Amino acid sequence: MLYDSWLRVAREFGSQAALVDAPSGRRWTFHELASAGEIGGAGPGRLVFPEAQGPEFIVSVIRAWRQGSILCPLEPAQEVPTVPPGLPEGICHLKLTSATTGVPRLVAFRPEQLAADAANIFRTMGLRPDWPNLAAISLAHSYGFSNLVLPLLLHGVPLILVGAPLPETLRTAAAGHEALTLPAVPALWRMWHRAEAIPANVRLAISAGAPLPLTLEAEVFAASGLKIHNFYGSSETGGIAYDSDAEPRKDAAEVGAPMHGVEVGISEDGCVEVRGAAVA
Repeated sequence: MLYDSWLRVAREFGSQAALVDAPSGRRWTFHELASAGEIGGAGPGRLVFPEAQGPEFIVSVIRAWRQGSILCPLEPAQEVPTVPPGLPEGICHLKLTSATTGVPRLVAFRPEQLAADAANIFRTMGLRPDWPNLAAISLAHSYGFSNLVLPLLLHGVPLILVGAPLPETLRTAAAGHEALTLPAVPALWRMWHRAEAIPANVRLAISAGAPLPLTLEAEVFAASGLKIHNFYGSSETGGIAYDSDAEPRKDAAEVGAPMHGVEVGISEDGCVEVRGAAVA
């Protein structure tokens, strides 16, 4: 399913730019990226553990989809996790939770769940193929994979790999583009704001991974008119809520409205319940 969807995207966007590795200056069109994905394999065995570093990671994802492997993205030099035997049929992806609420766990996903999360994000946030994504966050983490890798491969949103997310490398990666989308985390937004390094051609700014301070959101808006949109999700559910307002929030408790395709409610035992096609 995912590989066939990628091939349709590659045919549709063809000779248009798909992937840029800013540190090296290398570029790939959709046709070139598709050709790279058809050469070689993602790795031996049913499970593959590519490290999310550089353009090779994107090619590894395509190859894994092509050969029907189960993909478990890792950070550079991260230890390969122990995967229990007996994974359900139809699983294509394993996410490692961030361990913010305990010991890291593996969460298994089917192709249709990944595709649903990407579709929800694409529609809710208004991602556009003519506003490439700047990749300054980890591609292995659930946030980066769903906001950067999947929109490229399933919706034709080009990806620019920044490398180290320092102010100067961000400026260099953003140069020469008319409009860009920049998903990041509060710590990066704070650093870039203090260094006056937020590119003027960023049209859509997104923050997730930690609470976005109201003061930071307001300061960036006052300095540049750029609204940072607060995004909330989890490894297990994908995107949950998104603040689509055009002006900064007034209350830190505001996390936005449920994403397209997502329902949020309170269960009988008083817990928040998230329902949708992307939920594991």
